[in-house]
Amino acid sequence: MTVQEKYLKIVDDVIAKGPYKPDWLTFTDYEAPKWFRNAKFGIFIHWGLFSVPAFRNEWYSRNMYIQSMEEWQHHRDTFGEHTKFGYKDFIPMFTAPKFDPKAWAKLFKKAGARYVMPVAEHHDGFQMYDSEISDWTVKKMAMKRDVLGELKEAIQDEDMIFCESNHRVEHAFFFGHGKEFDSDVKDPMKLGDFYYPSMPEPDNQDLYSPAPPQDFLEDWLARNCELVEKYRPSMVYFDWWIQHESVKPYLMKFAAYYYNRGLEWNMEVGISYKHDAMMLGTGILDMERGHFSEAKPFYWQADTSMAFNSWCYTEQNRFKTTKDILQDLVDIVSKNGCLLLNVGPKADGTICEEEVKILEEIGEWMDVNGEAIYDSHPWRVQAEGETEVVEGMFSEEGRKDFDSKDVRFTCKADCIYIIPMQQHGEDVIVKSMGEDSKDFHGIITEFSVLGYDQKPEFTREADRMIIHAPFVDSDKPVVYRMRLK
Repeated sequence: MTVQEKYLKIVDDVIAKGPYKPDWLTFTDYEAPKWFRNAKFGIFIHWGLFSVPAFRNEWYSRNMYIQSMEEWQHHRDTFGEHTKFGYKDFIPMFTAPKFDPKAWAKLFKKAGARYVMPVAEHHDGFQMYDSEISDWTVKKMAMKRDVLGELKEAIQDEDMIFCESNHRVEHAFFFGHGKEFDSDVKDPMKLGDFYYPSMPEPDNQDLYSPAPPQDFLEDWLARNCELVEKYRPSMVYFDWWIQHESVKPYLMKFAAYYYNRGLEWNMEVGISYKHDAMMLGTGILDMERGHFSEAKPFYWQADTSMAFNSWCYTEQNRFKTTKDILQDLVDIVSKNGCLLLNVGPKADGTICEEEVKILEEIGEWMDVNGEAIYDSHPWRVQAEGETEVVEGMFSEEGRKDFDSKDVRFTCKADCIYIIPMQQHGEDVIVKSMGEDSKDFHGIITEFSVLGYDQKPEFTREADRMIIHAPFVDSDKPVVYRMRLK
C-alpha cells in the first residue's frame, strides 16, 4: 500500500462510519463553528519559497516561466537562465534563520486575532509541513523545520484557534508555461516530481476545462487528509479551483471526511471556500479582497492582505493604512462577517516593520473597542451613510474613503454599538434612532464612548439621534456604547 492509498483508505473508513457522505444533502444540518462566529478577526500567513525572490507577488513560481511577464526577465537578470536556475533552486536559499513562531504568535495575539491560518502548501507545491507523501517539504529540505507544526503549538499556546489553508489543486497547471521554452520544467515527469503535472494552463475560471490527471487529484485528497490527521486544524481554507468540475467529487469526499472527523474529535470545524464550490450553508463562504454591501443571514469571511499588490512579502509592497483596515473590519463585522488579514513574512523569518506597525495599531484599537467586535452580531440596521461599498471579490482597489457620516452598528447582550467610521469633533447623526424611528424604540440606561473619560451627549429628534462629543478626534472608527434596559 502506498502512502497515498493509506490516507485514501482513512478517508473512506471515516466516511463509512459517520453521518456526512459525499452528497450535499447530508450537510443540511451543518452550522458554522461557534468559535468562528464569535472570533471576527483572524490572521492569514503567506510564507513560502516565493518569499525568497520577493518580487511582485506570491505567483512568482508561475509568472517566472511566462515570457511576457516581468518576472521572466527579472529572473534571468537576477538568478540566471531558467535551464540553470529554476524555481526549485530557491529551496536551499530558504533557511529562515530568524524564524520564531512564538514571537509571531505573540504579535498576532497582541493584534487581537482570535484565529490564525498559515498556508500549508501554496500553488508552487512546496509544503510548509512534515509530510509522508512528498519529499518537497520544508522539513526535509530548506530550513529542516516543521513550520506548520511549530506554528500550531505557538498559536495554541496563545489561546488562539489553529487553522490551515491548502492551495495545492492549482499546482496542476502552475508550471505549465515552463514547457513553452527551454527551462528546467521538462517531460517526462511523474507523480512525486516537484513540477508534476505541469499541464497547460486553462482559462482558470472555466469550470469545464481539461482535468488534471487522476493520480494528481487522488494525491490532492490524500495530502489534505494527511494535514487533518497530523495537525487537526479547526478550519481548512481552499482557493478557487476546487470549484472545477473534475475536483468536485474529491472536494465532497474531503468535506464528508473532515466534518465526520470533527464530530469524532469533538471539534467544531469548517471549510472556507469561494464562489459556489460548495453549497451555501455547507461551509464558510470567503470573499477575497472584497466585501458584501449588505448584511447576510449566513456567516462569512473576508480575506485580504495588508499589501495591495501581494499576499507575500515583496520589495515592491504597497501597504494599506491601519485606518482603512479597521474601517473595513467594522464594516465586515456589522454585516455578519469575519476579517482574515494576511501577513507576509520575509524569507529570513522576520515580519517587516510596516506590518508589525499595522498589527500593533490594530491591537491598540482592539484593546479599547474590541467589545463591539468580538462575540457581536448585526443590529437590525447595519449601515448608514453616503459612501458606497462596492460589492464583490477583488473590489478593494475601488474602495472609497469613509467619513463621520458613515455609521455601522453591532450589538451584544444589552448593548447596541454605534460606530462612526471616523470623527473629528463634529456631531454624529444617526437617522435610524430618531424618536419616530421604526427601527428603535427602547429604554436607554447608559450612553458612553469607549476610550474616553468624558461623557457624550445625545438628543433624539423625530427623524434622528444627534451625538455631541466635541472632544472626540480620531481618523479610526469610534465606538459609542448604548446600553438598554
